[in-house]
Amino acid sequence: MKTRPTAAKSDILQRIHHSSKRYLEGWIGVPAHVHHLAYRMANPPLERPQSRKEFQHLLQCLEIPEESIRLFEKFGYGVLTDTTGDRLIVAWEAHTEYYSYQVWHVPQDTTKPLEFGPIAFPGFVFPLCPLGVRVNALDLLILARPDLPYEELRERLPGRNVYGSRVFGEDISVVTTFTPDKDHRERYLIVSPARDVLLNQLTRLVETVVAIENYYHLVHLPFQAFSRAVDQVHEFEQRHLYQRAVMTEQIATSTSQTLQKWLTVLTQDFLQVSRLAESMRYKLSGSVPYDRIVRANLDTLQEQPVPQLRPLSDYVLWRITGVSDGYQQLLRRIDALENDFSGTITVIRTRIDLLLQEQNLALQDQNLSLLASVDKTTRSQAMLQQTVEALSVIVTTYYLAGLGNYVFKALEQAGWIADAVYATGLFVPIALGVSLSLLVLGRRIIRKVSSHTK
Repeated sequence: MKTRPTAAKSDILQRIHHSSKRYLEGWIGVPAHVHHLAYRMANPPLERPQSRKEFQHLLQCLEIPEESIRLFEKFGYGVLTDTTGDRLIVAWEAHTEYYSYQVWHVPQDTTKPLEFGPIAFPGFVFPLCPLGVRVNALDLLILARPDLPYEELRERLPGRNVYGSRVFGEDISVVTTFTPDKDHRERYLIVSPARDVLLNQLTRLVETVVAIENYYHLVHLPFQAFSRAVDQVHEFEQRHLYQRAVMTEQIATSTSQTLQKWLTVLTQDFLQVSRLAESMRYKLSGSVPYDRIVRANLDTLQEQPVPQLRPLSDYVLWRITGVSDGYQQLLRRIDALENDFSGTITVIRTRIDLLLQEQNLALQDQNLSLLASVDKTTRSQAMLQQTVEALSVIVTTYYLAGLGNYVFKALEQAGWIADAVYATGLFVPIALGVSLSLLVLGRRIIRKVSSHTK
């Protein structure tokens, strides 16, 4: 049965791909025809359970009996056996970011010819359209026979260049063109003249090939979004460069209105760059580990050359080399752009704060001048009030003395006093005292009323 990899890197890889296909051993065989489908989940925590329910629905549609189904949290399979003895194996597996289906057709008659294209199990049709974005689709043909001639390989496999290698240090050849056929599946031909050797390595081999394809496509999946983001970042860089040139030239003479306008524009651009940064970090975050997984699986294959064919790793490494580095370089550019916007916004805010401080100081000076003017006016009013009060005392005394004169004249005519003028002169100090008393009494009444009002 399945042998464990001996290389340290292969052991690490086995721990990475913890959900290996050991559960298929005992059911699979050689020859076999396999269809593999992988779909990326937009929201894995939500869609992973949904994919499990989708697989249960698939089993029901295919009328696979309950006793032939094994279903776990993140993987499961069902086996349907035809009256001819052919087996149909449908497997589902949920990963961190994607989930996959594998459909195996294992004929009872090992001499029965198998071809690429639709699964030839009697009456089989894949009955549903899986959710998510399709990562890749593979058509694998596994045959126990010697290597096919180059001309036959060109006839069976679409595309210009044929790639192939012997793997695992065994007489097992894996051949492909990495070119989708009319059904949008990449074709893989896996052959070995020794059926037992091929069967012994089959689950490990299929798992490794599938992992290379899945993660290779996952590395390339966000490439279009990456290309658009590169153009957007370039536009933001050019715009910010122009903005900084204008601000550097005009900031010394800029008004608060101009600074506020600059701040509004910069803040809007900063928010757009931040949104772009978060989006690209999410889409590109897995590129580095996926790149490493692809390379580790290529090492696990232990490729050896096949005459007339280029190694599988030539194509895969050519396609992924520099991609993850380009993604990370874009993220660094976005981070630098965010920092530039943040720094410019800080400078504008500092300039606005300085202008506000200058305005506050000017306002304080105006307030001090106003207070000094009010104080001077208050003093003038107090002096004027005292003058008016003194005059009012004199006027009151004059009127009282005048009234007293009339009284004293009347008394003189009546013979009650001898000299009215002398009596009037004596009455003047009394009138002055009355006037002062009225002034003091009036002040007290005013103070009392003011205190009650407060």
